[in-house]
Amino acid sequence: MHSRNSRRRSIPKKRNRFFYFFLFFRFLLAIILLWMLIAGFYYLWALTFDLSKITQMSQRSIIYDREGAIYGLAGGENRQIVPFDKVSNYFINALISREDARFYEHRGIDPIGIGRALIRNLLLGSIKEGGSTITQQLARNSFPLGGHTFHRKLLEAAMAFRIETELSKEKILELYMNRIYFGPGLYGVEAASQAYFGCSASQMTLAQGALLAGLIRSPNHLSPYNNLPGALQQEAIVLKRMKELSLITPEEEKQALREKIPSPTNRFLRFQNSWALDAILHELTQVLPPEKIGSGPLHIMSTIDAGLQLAAEKAVSKNLLEIESRSDFKSQHALRKIYGKKEEEHLPSKKKEPLQAALLAIENSSGGIVAIVGGRDYKMSKYNRATTAQRQVGSAAKPFVYVEAFRKGMTPDSLVSDQQLTPADLPERFKTYNPQNSDGTFQGLLPASYGLIHSRNTMSVRIGLRAGLDDIADSMQRLGLAEKILPYPSLCLGSFESTLRNLTAAYTALATGGERLQPHLIEEVRDADGKILFLATRGRLPVLDPSATRTTVTLLEKVLTEGTAARAAALGFHQIAAGKTGTTDHFFDAWFLGFTKGLTCGVWVGFDHPKTIIRGGYGAELALPIWIDLMQSSPASHYETGVIE
Repeated sequence: MHSRNSRRRSIPKKRNRFFYFFLFFRFLLAIILLWMLIAGFYYLWALTFDLSKITQMSQRSIIYDREGAIYGLAGGENRQIVPFDKVSNYFINALISREDARFYEHRGIDPIGIGRALIRNLLLGSIKEGGSTITQQLARNSFPLGGHTFHRKLLEAAMAFRIETELSKEKILELYMNRIYFGPGLYGVEAASQAYFGCSASQMTLAQGALLAGLIRSPNHLSPYNNLPGALQQEAIVLKRMKELSLITPEEEKQALREKIPSPTNRFLRFQNSWALDAILHELTQVLPPEKIGSGPLHIMSTIDAGLQLAAEKAVSKNLLEIESRSDFKSQHALRKIYGKKEEEHLPSKKKEPLQAALLAIENSSGGIVAIVGGRDYKMSKYNRATTAQRQVGSAAKPFVYVEAFRKGMTPDSLVSDQQLTPADLPERFKTYNPQNSDGTFQGLLPASYGLIHSRNTMSVRIGLRAGLDDIADSMQRLGLAEKILPYPSLCLGSFESTLRNLTAAYTALATGGERLQPHLIEEVRDADGKILFLATRGRLPVLDPSATRTTVTLLEKVLTEGTAARAAALGFHQIAAGKTGTTDHFFDAWFLGFTKGLTCGVWVGFDHPKTIIRGGYGAELALPIWIDLMQSSPASHYETGVIE
């Protein structure tokens, strides 16, 4: 009886177990079906995204100097896209170790990684570690998936799964490495490697690769620019993880830790700011239509000589400081004592404006601008005085007067009066014109050559009148000095305005024997596929008579040895060169234009609002030293010395 009763009571228990098991199974099945529906919904949603956009990454056009080295970047993000096989294996292994150790084992979502991260976060009591795979991060960084919500995580997982089904593992890594942010203004592994280590991504060492991989989770905070100790600490963590995964040996870890990684200079952030780069980008808008410029990253081969450009900037800065330290400059521009400190703050800006200078150097064989300086400090003023400022050219115009005179039969030995001009010497309209010589003296008959070598005003006007003012004005216009130059006697003394760029370009006609070069900053432009979009024509325009030009150049050589620029030797300049000083009325502008066989260089010194620089501030005193500093920095291998014969 007892046993039968026991058996009767056991039957419901078995039925109850089966019933609860059935309920649990149905619940589990419902959960699975629900998750399948959710997964299907999000996967269908993921299919609506255009996966081709994952390869579309903004990157800047690259500007190269004349030697092919990167000189600057323009537009877009600071990124240079490189293929998978152009990235160091050290970095790839460091990246996988740091971000996704099971990358080659999962299909975009790593349940083990998610579970491990979940357990650690629960133990730590807060979210300290994420479970996102590299593929999920790529999806998140490539598409607008929403904010930090559970909904976004599901869509991100669906996108990661889709990416894994359509792209290879190597392609996913390539896209990720080119897209990821590595710190202030740096996108992609190539830009980061160039900026932080000064080498391409393919040349990174184990230590460098580990350091770079360690930046990804907090790139701004850990950037070596801002926090090199923090970056090195992350490097050690990544190396340890690589050793744990047997990707490197203990000895390789020790060797990498011993490698010295210096604090990087902020080169990629600094070199964007210069008159040279501004001028290159301005010229780009002139040689390519907007749709070509905006169609993608360009490779812009410029004519800039990076070393010479730096030397030019230093020459301008150094010599302006020396001018301003002179006692005659200080007394000339000292504020009156009647102004108190408060009143000084309200003085007109031109009272306190700094002395400025500009420089432009052109290669005589091509017309390429190798150096351009638009002022003393780009940070203070981006206004480019070398290309934009219109200033009176003064005596720098005289060589073109003499070329025209020699073309019409005058010789250097022809006698010309240096006496004060009289009404009988001048056309009817200009009877009252009475220019003075800079030294205040007048002499008798002198060889025409003396008038150019020593920059005699009265002789130059008489020679211009003989040669014909209309023809001289026409010649100067064809040289590009100005669009309209009036045939007045004063044009012989440079009473018209021009820019330093135009005046220096005109002097290339003297350096080349009569052909004015077309100055340019861009030699070639290619698109991302290497197709040539623009190629400089290196134009040469015959303007001056070759024989008359050679005669004039012979005299301009003497300007530097016995004429107005004879102090060149005392300043340490002993190359064969030719040139001309220029000074305008009241010493408002100081010029020196000169050339060797390889380079033509022009220098201007003055204030933005014209006023006297210093009494006696001639071109030889203020502009020539800058020119000499630049020319002595010119490498003979690139720019041969000597002038045209």
